[in-house]
Amino acid sequence: MLTTKSLFASEGLDDRSLEFLASAIEKNNLPGFDYFEFKRAVATLQQMQLDEAIAHKSAFTTAATVGVTKEKLIETAGYYRNLLLEEKVGFDKALENQNATKITARQAEIKRLKDQIDRHKTEITRLQDEMAAYLEQIEVAEGAVKIETGKLEKTHKAFEKTHQSVVNQIDKDIENMHKYL
Repeated sequence: MLTTKSLFASEGLDDRSLEFLASAIEKNNLPGFDYFEFKRAVATLQQMQLDEAIAHKSAFTTAATVGVTKEKLIETAGYYRNLLLEEKVGFDKALENQNATKITARQAEIKRLKDQIDRHKTEITRLQDEMAAYLEQIEVAEGAVKIETGKLEKTHKAFEKTHQSVVNQIDKDIENMHKYL
């Protein structure tokens, strides 16, 4: 016996999707002989190597014996077609939800992370500029320290020299006082 899936199978179809659609047809199969049973009968006849036209006519002749008309077959084929269209709408909605949770949410996360990186880059640039300004201030301060250190050393040496000279003069004067007085 042919499976519903095999009735609609053809080259290049997605097996999982075909399984899903075949299952929907089976679950919603109308009672009695309709398009679905007609399609199964045609497929069975074609498996016996009957020509497509003969298989259709032969299946219809059998169906007509239980009161099935061409109009009923077309009407019930429309029912299954609409059923599959409803399944597609449901699938599209589920796909959209998956897109929202798996793709859109991740895209938002990617954007958030990129924005955070940009903020960090801006902060790093600001800190680098601040550090450069500090380094410049340090350089200026070090230059000033060097100049001031030089001035203080010069002043210290001058004072020491002058101090020693004055002390030496006083010592000489004391010596002279002892010597001459």
